[in-house]
Amino acid sequence: MTTNRPVALVTGASSGIGKETALALVAAGFDVAGTGRDTSRVAPLAGVTFLDLDVVSDKSVSATVQQVIERFGRIDVLVNNAGVGSIGAAEETSVAQAQSVFDINVFGVMRMVKEVLPHMRAQGRGRIINLSSVQGFIPAPYMAVYGASKHAIEGYSESLDHEVREYGVRSLLVQPAYTNTGFESNSAKPDVPLQTYAGQRHVFDRLMAEAIKDGDDPAVVAKAIVAAATDPKPKLRYTAGPMAGRARILRFLPAWAVDSQIRKMNKLAG
Repeated sequence: MTTNRPVALVTGASSGIGKETALALVAAGFDVAGTGRDTSRVAPLAGVTFLDLDVVSDKSVSATVQQVIERFGRIDVLVNNAGVGSIGAAEETSVAQAQSVFDINVFGVMRMVKEVLPHMRAQGRGRIINLSSVQGFIPAPYMAVYGASKHAIEGYSESLDHEVREYGVRSLLVQPAYTNTGFESNSAKPDVPLQTYAGQRHVFDRLMAEAIKDGDDPAVVAKAIVAAATDPKPKLRYTAGPMAGRARILRFLPAWAVDSQIRKMNKLAG
């Protein structure tokens, strides 16, 4: 089966941002392949073909990308949305737990890119859209490992974009802020909790729950992803929603002002 419509592959499309992105891309005229670790449990979405994918497995990534190529004939847009959160002080998070987060958030993206990029280069066009976060460019107290994974995605994506642009391919970033999804409940908690951080961690948990509850609708992020997929002259970075837009201002403030604001936002002493 081949199609004359553009084809998008969206990882982590079974819920939240990924689900809204798949639907928004269908509405924008794309044939969409959406993935999840067990799509047998996913309710059907009109216009979306669901495929099982585990981004931590080289074999799974290779097989799924090949399925999409065989079914649709090509891949025009890759949306690397699959990811996992991690909450807790850096000292409370074991190296093994951090490696698990990076295996999904960073190396999962790299696996997908390495498998899809040869097809995009061969067809002379394509867009790779990686989900970053405002915590990919500002500090993230009590989310150090998650923030580090998103900082890594920022550096990887920007460097990749310079490498592939001459082949008609772009590597782009979408940066949401707090989004009203199951992020908090699905985030890894400290596997070596320490009493010294317990009080501040509880404060952070409360602040996070409030921020998620009041966060942007996932459709707001999906809109930014569709823009990245379809803009005639795409930008390297797309902030998603008003909260992300405000956070972006921190990048242009003096270091002392950013430091003060981060501590105030997170109710940190001193």
